[in-house]
Amino acid sequence: MSQINTASNTVAARSITPGVVDTPGGGSAVSWAAIFAGAVGAAALSLLLVILGTGLGFSAVSPWRMEGFSVATLGFAAIAWLSFTQLAASGIGGYLAGRLRTKWTAVHTDEVYFRDTAHGFLTWAVASLLTVIVLTSVAGTLVSSGVKAGAAVAGAAATTVAASATTMAAGETSSGEGSNTIEYFVDSLFRADANSLQRSEQSADAMQIPAGEVMRIVMQALRSGTLPQQDERYIAELIAQRTSISQQDAQQRVSEGFTQVQTTLKEAETATREAADTARKASAYAALWMFIALLIGAFTASLMAVFGGRQRDA
Repeated sequence: MSQINTASNTVAARSITPGVVDTPGGGSAVSWAAIFAGAVGAAALSLLLVILGTGLGFSAVSPWRMEGFSVATLGFAAIAWLSFTQLAASGIGGYLAGRLRTKWTAVHTDEVYFRDTAHGFLTWAVASLLTVIVLTSVAGTLVSSGVKAGAAVAGAAATTVAASATTMAAGETSSGEGSNTIEYFVDSLFRADANSLQRSEQSADAMQIPAGEVMRIVMQALRSGTLPQQDERYIAELIAQRTSISQQDAQQRVSEGFTQVQTTLKEAETATREAADTARKASAYAALWMFIALLIGAFTASLMAVFGGRQRDA
């Protein structure tokens, strides 16, 4: 009896000593079952809110009408919805982890507070990993397909301009927007007066030979940035031979046309650089706000786990 009383007094002394942790059975202080339960709930709610936000976003924007939300408004709405998603999902996950954990006996209050905070943080971490896995799976493919479709519609014009500038700058003569632009310029050089019968008397084969040669000359000039005078005179002679205009007018047509093509290329390059810079800024802002939203989610999950744990022990 004396030994039993001594052991009971030792346990009682340990239970009332501040800072002493007593885990029954010497088991782990982490309730992984509660953590995974809360993480699954948080990941599922996060996925639902992401899909809902995507649907609301596409319903607010329509390519068939000029009125609607601006890009800045949509950006702020996306940031707000992302923050709300993290608050709601992380809060629910942390609260579930706190309420479903094992009740710790003979554990100091400060230790319980730390454990609940750690459970909430671990729940947020596991839920974030689960969300990434789900979003990169079949469900994520559905969501990302809608986002890519909207981005394709929104950036169709910019993409076309960028492709044209790249093709023309590279000097490619394959079928494409840039090639068509250069071909149209070369064809316009040999365009005769509508009242002239000289162009109609020439066969299509005869027109293709100088046009192809002029195409190569123009592409080389675009690479170097200048059109040599001998090439300009040669092209003007070909134009004068096959149209009703004079040599001087033909040379002026070549000079003005080449200058116009160079201006178009510079404008396309500028538009491409501006689009790339805008995309870079948007990506940077999105990454920063994603970081802030994740921090909000981690804090909310930890706080709600402490709240749920106190209700569990009440």
